[in-house]
Amino acid sequence: MSKKLELFKKKLLYRASYRGTKEMDILLSSFVKKYVNDMDEIELNYLEKFLDFEDEIIYNFYNFNKNDKNIEKNEISKKFKKFKI
Repeated sequence: MSKKLELFKKKLLYRASYRGTKEMDILLSSFVKKYVNDMDEIELNYLEKFLDFEDEIIYNFYNFNKNDKNIEKNEISKKFKKFKI
């Protein structure tokens, strides 16, 4: 694996781990830790875009099935929706 890709994965894990709310820190960091090493570069880019959303949008998407029109339906959002800690 390239060093650039490895650094990108670490950046994504860091962003998932330090969100601002403890609940989202735990949820997103657990998700990223589980799947990040199995993702290709395209999925990693989708993950990066997903992590750009505010905690409230992701929380509502995960817990209340509220689909924000900006959250794309792709492999990352599907995996996240099915993910359980």
